Amino acid sequence: MALMKWEPSEGLATLQREVNRLFESFFDGSPWRGSEGMTAPAVEVTDTKEAVVVKAQVPGVSKEQLQIAVSEGALTIKGETKEEEKKEEKNYIRREFRYGAFARTIPLPAGAQAEKARAQLKDGVLEITIPKSEEARVKEIPISV
Repeated sequence: MALMKWEPSEGLATLQREVNRLFESFFDGSPWRGSEGMTAPAVEVTDTKEAVVVKAQVPGVSKEQLQIAVSEGALTIKGETKEEEKKEEKNYIRREFRYGAFARTIPLPAGAQAEKARAQLKDGVLEITIPKSEEARVKEIPISV
């Protein structure tokens, strides 16, 4: 039987690394933070029988500030939020608004009809509906007894 040596300092160091990682992801890895430091809106992707529906949170972004591109394999949402042009001397206590360019690419299932996609923006939520081809739609098969 082999004896194992317990090192309490090693366990504490591991715990410290995990706590640090947790705080870093909480403060730096918000849903708006993407790769390369570019912001990315939070999304919900729903796969229904007839379509793929993507909802993206884009508060404060007008339709003129958005670009949507749909191809056979992916949906890309791009845009930019700009800080107010009017510069006043302000003494911020807390500042959490994010400004700048953002982008998000969502893979689409096979059979999504890019040419028939439609989008609407309402109350800070962008909703994009991409119909599926007849072949890609889910078909239910009855079970005979």
